[in-house]
Amino acid sequence: MRSLSRRALLAVAALTVTATVVPPAAVAAPVPAPTSPRVYETAGPHKAVKAPGGPAHTLYYPDDLASSGTEHPVLIWGNGTNATVGQYEALFTHLASWGYVVAAANTGQSGSGEEMLAGARYLIAENSRAGSVFQGRIATGKIAAAGHSQGGGGAIAAGADPLVKTTLPIMPGPQGNVNKLHGPAFFVSGQADVIVPSFYVHSRFLACDQVPAVYGQLKGATHFLDGDSRYRVIGAITAWLQYHLAGDANAKSVFYGADYGLARDKDGWSATERNQKAS
Repeated sequence: MRSLSRRALLAVAALTVTATVVPPAAVAAPVPAPTSPRVYETAGPHKAVKAPGGPAHTLYYPDDLASSGTEHPVLIWGNGTNATVGQYEALFTHLASWGYVVAAANTGQSGSGEEMLAGARYLIAENSRAGSVFQGRIATGKIAAAGHSQGGGGAIAAGADPLVKTTLPIMPGPQGNVNKLHGPAFFVSGQADVIVPSFYVHSRFLACDQVPAVYGQLKGATHFLDGDSRYRVIGAITAWLQYHLAGDANAKSVFYGADYGLARDKDGWSATERNQKAS
């Protein structure tokens, strides 16, 4: 009896020690919801300056650029056929408020992409020119190409150049070869676009399988981005640049991850898709 009691006491002691040292099961932290692209429709902290960039370009940039002490990413832009820079000014001033330098080609014929690349080269030269407001302020390794309609095709053509790190064709024409892009691409179509139909833009997205590519169809949007679709695309462009050029971790979840923000915005985007490299 004495031996049995001793064994019983030892067993109880062992159970007590085990209960003391084994931690409770860990509770998984909740997964945050993906960021909505609408977050990026709000203006950034900077005021925008508009200035000529030689005879061929119009520039938009933050008013405190010279005193910022940092290098700023660049967007080179191509207008639609016979369109003017002023028709897209809401986008350019918005991006400047977020800290970007925009070089918009002063032409409605930018399908070759060369007019846009000339803007990048102009800013790279200004980055090295003593006395320039851009001296030491251009992130020469962080340049994106974007454009609308013919300019969207021009952005694809420009995106083949090593200067360009990411490309955003908005309702693009047939110019350029998507298989020559070497960085991530964001293709945008309009659900009600009869000039560059959404199925055509989608086909260009499908052909771009060598780099991460995302497709978004703006709900109810015509080719001319009427109404709310204009602000939706401004927010999405800003989010794309914020992740790919500025390293904004929140912006990443707008386009990437199992449950991404662009797909959640059903009021603004009637269809979204990602290729295998983006998924």
